[in-house]
Amino acid sequence: MAQIVLGLGSSHGPMLATPPAQWDLRAGADRNNPRHAYRGALIDFATLKARRDKDFTGEAALPEREARFARCQRALDRLAQAFRAAAPDVAVIVGNDQREVFQDDFTGAFTVYTGETIANVPLDEARRARLPPGIAIAEAGHCPPEGATYPGAPDLARSMVRSLTGAGFDVAQSARLPKGEDRQQGIPHAFGFIYRRIMQDQPPRTVPVFVNGGVPDNIPSAARCLAFGRALAGAIAAWPNDLRVVLVASGGWTHFVVDEELDARFLQGFRNHDETLLAGVEENLFLGNTSEMKNWYPVASAMHAAGKRFDLIDYVPCYRTEAGTGNAMGFARWQ
Repeated sequence: MAQIVLGLGSSHGPMLATPPAQWDLRAGADRNNPRHAYRGALIDFATLKARRDKDFTGEAALPEREARFARCQRALDRLAQAFRAAAPDVAVIVGNDQREVFQDDFTGAFTVYTGETIANVPLDEARRARLPPGIAIAEAGHCPPEGATYPGAPDLARSMVRSLTGAGFDVAQSARLPKGEDRQQGIPHAFGFIYRRIMQDQPPRTVPVFVNGGVPDNIPSAARCLAFGRALAGAIAAWPNDLRVVLVASGGWTHFVVDEELDARFLQGFRNHDETLLAGVEENLFLGNTSEMKNWYPVASAMHAAGKRFDLIDYVPCYRTEAGTGNAMGFARWQ
């Protein structure tokens, strides 16, 4: 049977592939954003700044940015090394789509990609021009300039769909990514970053699994994501042939408002295998891009089911404004 030999978790935010001196490309957008998600509310920058319990100017200064960026790169190198050492036959990547590929024609709560190949396609100039400020500069972090095609694992993926459906999860499946002028043409950045930075563009066969953490209205709850992870572990174990499988979570932690207190709750739950604590995080705290923590939940519960222990490689809150906007970066493994 297939065996999960390692679990990995990594943030994938644009700041990880943007020189720290250029983090201000996004800082301007932060100051103009009227809908920052912070502790259950959507507020403008001035209100956010007033509600924070400290001024983050020092932590957003260039020397501190550079030090934290370097920590992130070291952590990513360790994840890449752990992935290589595990020598997996297959990787299952749990990530999300932010209306990059799936538009309002389709939004699955959980979607398993069952295609034979996975395309990572660079954006053309028209699509790059439509990106928010400070995003295009990071494209090389999740897509090679010349593009790439990676091998899928359709037989395993379809077996997983059958097992997950049998476990009570009415998952969607997709054997190809949709195309159109209103979307990008390849796998979203949540997956591209893992292929590019952790797997160094030489992945084994992979199964991308999409979790809809943040697009209304069929957002699965925290508890449902944990239950999905247990079913996912069972779906992998049900494969009759011997396979070494690495399970990867892509995304998180709190952003684009960094909330170290909330991140500490996530970390406590992961460290202690405390799924009651994780399920108890209020749903309104997953607003905004912090919803990507729901990509970690299935991996965490699957690894608990597989008897693996959590090991935090690093947690690095990366700030870019005085109001504490930026991206908290988390890097971990279960083994």
